Amino acid sequence: MKISLWAAIIVLLFASCNNTTPEQKTSGTTTETAPVSTMSSGFSELAALPFETNRPTAAQSKLLKDQLLFQRACQTYLWAMPLVNTLGMKEGSEKVFGAGYHVLPVWKKRLDAKTLVTTPNSDVIYAMSYIDVGKDGPMVFDAPPMLQGILLDFWQRPIPVDDGRHFGDVGFFGPDEGKGGKFLILPPGYTGKAPKGYFVYRSATNNVFIFLRAFYQVPTDLSPAVSLMEKVKIYPLGKEKTARPMQYPDGSGIAANMLPARDFSAFEQLKRLVDSEEPANIGSPDWMGMLAGIGIIKGQPFSPAVADKDILDKAARTAYKMSRMIAFSDTVSGRSFYMYPNRQWVNPMTGATPDNISGPFTKNLSWQRKEGGYMDLNTRIWFFSDYYSWSPGMASQTPGKGAKYVVAFRDKEGDYLDPSANNKVNLPPNVPAANFWSLTLYESENASGYDNGQPFPSLGSRDKPVPNADGSTDLYIGPQAPEGKTANWLKTIPGKGYFAILRLYGPTEKAIDNSWFPGDFEKAK
Repeated sequence: MKISLWAAIIVLLFASCNNTTPEQKTSGTTTETAPVSTMSSGFSELAALPFETNRPTAAQSKLLKDQLLFQRACQTYLWAMPLVNTLGMKEGSEKVFGAGYHVLPVWKKRLDAKTLVTTPNSDVIYAMSYIDVGKDGPMVFDAPPMLQGILLDFWQRPIPVDDGRHFGDVGFFGPDEGKGGKFLILPPGYTGKAPKGYFVYRSATNNVFIFLRAFYQVPTDLSPAVSLMEKVKIYPLGKEKTARPMQYPDGSGIAANMLPARDFSAFEQLKRLVDSEEPANIGSPDWMGMLAGIGIIKGQPFSPAVADKDILDKAARTAYKMSRMIAFSDTVSGRSFYMYPNRQWVNPMTGATPDNISGPFTKNLSWQRKEGGYMDLNTRIWFFSDYYSWSPGMASQTPGKGAKYVVAFRDKEGDYLDPSANNKVNLPPNVPAANFWSLTLYESENASGYDNGQPFPSLGSRDKPVPNADGSTDLYIGPQAPEGKTANWLKTIPGKGYFAILRLYGPTEKAIDNSWFPGDFEKAK
């Protein structure tokens, strides 16, 4: 056995990510993948590696050592997917807009396709910030009324509130009930007495992600929502008067890459996180051991040899493709994500009810299964490959509150959405959304907003598409608008794959009980 087998195995591993052929059966069944014969033979050769006198030769040891590094790096990347997602946003944002608790980028003219970030919503005003309560101490998030936001740790787990009833939410779904107030974010293990007058959030990580939304009424006047964002203040506890003055840079129209890293830099980002003020329990001892196994140890240099760096780079690229494979699945960890009978729309929270908004997961929305108590890694990977941040408020099943998202990867026939085809989606009359609805297109490659040359890759109720005579609405998605249908059209680019999310803000009863549901993508006649 020669060392060149290692290169062949790497090629085969990449083939497993790129060359499989998904074969979707009828709606409601699992997705099957056709076997790749070369992949099987590659694993077989590795498993049958012949040792001499039951011991590896020097060449075989090198091969297996490299394989071990590659496998550990792949699994570490996938385990750390929420961290990789958050770090991509943080470092991408800070590179363009600056760093510090006082920097709150606001997408003042809505978020367009120039900002690369997973599945943004172009139909609200966004603001995102990143703070470190280990470095700067307990922090105050001072919010005006009528805001909607989430405070998350760097695993993007909603931060629990001392009242025992809320997790992460601020504003409408938080303890302030939309009245605004001062929210105190405490670091892990904080033992001091929290002062009165604050809603107290206790983070499990020193690094904290602040994600905010403000809603506008008409697309032609965004100023009230922007003004609301610019009332937000963030400062160290007890230092409001001496804190650095807030900055609200405008993110609209600015090229910023806030996507998860998918090369060696992902491990460099994890190393910086481990070396920061984070506590040692950023991961369990086992997973800290996995990090150590690829060279990431707090306080120690991370400078792999050229050959090892190349393996880590390939591992990150492969793991990212594995995450995309999971992210396009309709059945994950044995659970079907289909939302409606005989429809292709999916969501990982299928089965959630008003009395059980977290479905099979624990109420803190950490992706831990109630039954069995284990972390559902594949569902977590599914979510953080294509999305970021959620909370009980977002998952609310209370009529008129929260939001309901359904995702389309495939058309009525079960095929991936074809950017060369002209498709139609029918929304039956009386869309059950108390606030608004929108359909948004996203890049299949990386889940960022679909760069189709239109100002925004979304179309919704506030854009006033033309309804049909029966009150339903047809949306047209394809390279060309049907004659007279431009107001109802989203453009696609042949060769540029996409998927779609239908959002219902303030879903009412028929959305919650699934008695109203959208039509599938189907070829427009």
